[in-house]
Amino acid sequence: MQNYIDRQRQEPEKLEPTQRLKNFDEIYQFFNNRQVRKQADRCVQCGDPFCTTIGCPLQNHIPQWLEAIADRDLERAFKLSNESSPFPEILGRICPQGHLCEGACTLDDGFGAISIGAIEASITDLAFAAGMQLPFPGNRHPQSVAVVGSGPAGMSCAHFLLRAGIQVEMYEQADRPGGLLTYGIPGFKLDKSIVERRFKVLRQAGLKLHLQQSIGRDIELKTLTEQHDAVFIGIGATQGRKANIKGEDHPEVIMAMDYLTAKQRQLFNPDDTADVSVREKKVVVIGGGDTAMDCLRTAVRDGASQVSCLYRRDEVNMPGSAKEFHNAIEEGVDFCFNISPREIRREQDNLLCIEVEKTQLGEKAEDGRQQVEIIPDTAHCISADIVILALGFDVAPLNGLDQTEVATDKWGQIQIDPNSGMTSQAKIYSGGDCYRGADLVVNAAADGRRAALTIMRNLLQDTKHT
Repeated sequence: MQNYIDRQRQEPEKLEPTQRLKNFDEIYQFFNNRQVRKQADRCVQCGDPFCTTIGCPLQNHIPQWLEAIADRDLERAFKLSNESSPFPEILGRICPQGHLCEGACTLDDGFGAISIGAIEASITDLAFAAGMQLPFPGNRHPQSVAVVGSGPAGMSCAHFLLRAGIQVEMYEQADRPGGLLTYGIPGFKLDKSIVERRFKVLRQAGLKLHLQQSIGRDIELKTLTEQHDAVFIGIGATQGRKANIKGEDHPEVIMAMDYLTAKQRQLFNPDDTADVSVREKKVVVIGGGDTAMDCLRTAVRDGASQVSCLYRRDEVNMPGSAKEFHNAIEEGVDFCFNISPREIRREQDNLLCIEVEKTQLGEKAEDGRQQVEIIPDTAHCISADIVILALGFDVAPLNGLDQTEVATDKWGQIQIDPNSGMTSQAKIYSGGDCYRGADLVVNAAADGRRAALTIMRNLLQDTKHT
């Protein structure tokens, strides 16, 4: 260990733009056994590892599995990595490590942080490829838990409950499990076979998965609370926000998640009629977060003639990750900063005109961010065939929730005890974006784990007392 002076930080190899734009395959090629060992061997093995204590919401055993893989013990690294995380091969791909574990790494200032994310993903990939399996005990307790939603929070909750031998039934309204991981994050960032593989593991562990089951239509939430000893709600936040400007209801104005979902459905089934075609069209995406980057990079691969991004602040203040921003630039996306839309209207040539104004950043608001100020007399038109709104997400109402005495806030987000995941209804727990609002996948995973541990304590404690 501690070979950080003689060995530089290495990133996974990335396909050239000309190659990666031909399809929706993952653009990164993760480490082989030799590469992962050498990169892990750079770790300082800090006495107080900030990567874990400060940088990781799951407080993963990062130094421990780095040491294990550096010592060529793939099995131990695999078990340690999966001990605290429900899907490290996924989080290693999509977490913003620069803001989390790698940003907290001691070596980040001067020597280059350990490639924690790439190593994390590589360990589980290599272990599965070698035929290694995760230990699950099978259903050994009479209690059962219903999990509503198969996204990151629900997957995490199910994973840890199954590890405790508790029966889990999962209800998902879509035709495939995974929620955001399947239909919201494009394949060039997360190959869908990786999500499918993780659900295969869960099903082998005893998960009963009910697809195309909508709460309130196919089964009532109240029924789940009656049939199971506990219910976990992890429905995410999928209702896209609009810009509240005139003309945003034109049929050529599409919500980000609608576009990403439609495209993924078409990739699963080329005959799918729900495809939203942008081929040979000028596409403008409004927004500056990771979902905006996903839409931009998807549109480029989808054959758009021109792809542009409008963001009302500057590059420094973009909420999306720098890595995704630079990937989008490499792939030919145009970025227009300090631009705010105020109206969308149809032009005579049937193009859309996005009337915009230039902006500048003023004084800081209470949240610490500089306020956006419109510069007078700067209105002008940006033309487009398709406009995609990527302005964040709200929680969609869950049918029957109002009949369960579960408290929600003014935004419709489920209120929970953040230390336990418990709602105001004794048998119902929750976590993820339906509690936080649109947030990081790793935070949803942490919420699901926290709720699972509480459910375990409550259910198994009740068993001991009976």
